[in-house]
Amino acid sequence: MSDLTYPRYLELDQLLELQKVRSDPPEHDEMLFIVIHQVYELWFKLLLHELEKVESDFRSGAQWGAHATLGRSRTILKTLVGQLDILETMTPRSFNSFRDRLETSSGFQSVQFREIETFLGYKRPGMLEHWPEHLEGLDQLKARLAAPTLRDAFHQFLADCGAEIPKDILERDVTQPSQPDERVQESLFKLYTDRPDLIGMFETMIDLDEGFMEWRYRHVQLVSRTIGTKEGTGGSLGVEFLKKSLFHPFFPDLWEIRHRF
Repeated sequence: MSDLTYPRYLELDQLLELQKVRSDPPEHDEMLFIVIHQVYELWFKLLLHELEKVESDFRSGAQWGAHATLGRSRTILKTLVGQLDILETMTPRSFNSFRDRLETSSGFQSVQFREIETFLGYKRPGMLEHWPEHLEGLDQLKARLAAPTLRDAFHQFLADCGAEIPKDILERDVTQPSQPDERVQESLFKLYTDRPDLIGMFETMIDLDEGFMEWRYRHVQLVSRTIGTKEGTGGSLGVEFLKKSLFHPFFPDLWEIRHRF
């Protein structure tokens, strides 16, 4: 009989040893701050896992698998937003009681979240100029910047569905940000009529975009109410940097045709 137990399967001994406060004497809310952000990184890991499956489904033509996994990803985003409610119970005074213990670290340095943005098509190579060279995970982000995006896989999926996706889009330089294109928009509009079975998936992609916008908005408001106009932790650009991507869609072509229905 196996001696595998619930704690061993989940490696709980190791997991529950990872929450180490740095304030001395310990500030009560630092534990909250650490736990929430560690949990975020676990959700980011799962989001990357799910979105990579969507990419694989797009490339293999597995429409229903892609649709279902996009829906799961949207639900994960709802959970991320909900966790901000917990973090907002921490007052600015409580945060500032241990903020200096973060030293040069900052949420800006979340490699996994930058990977998610990059993988979804929001490529910003210049962002790396602000990152310390010794940052853990930097190589994997550079690899994402050099690789095709989920939107590239989506364009190939559309072409495989019979849409007229121009060759210059299918063979574009993937190291550059993906841009909206009127020709793709025309093909998408036609698919809304010719392929009603695809409409649900398209709308779920819109849902996913809204989920990221909601997350960004709530995150901006959280940072604003916690540090106001102060410089971000670790010298990051704070609220003003976060605002720049506030309403940036990952699937702009789906948004651009809304007025045509």
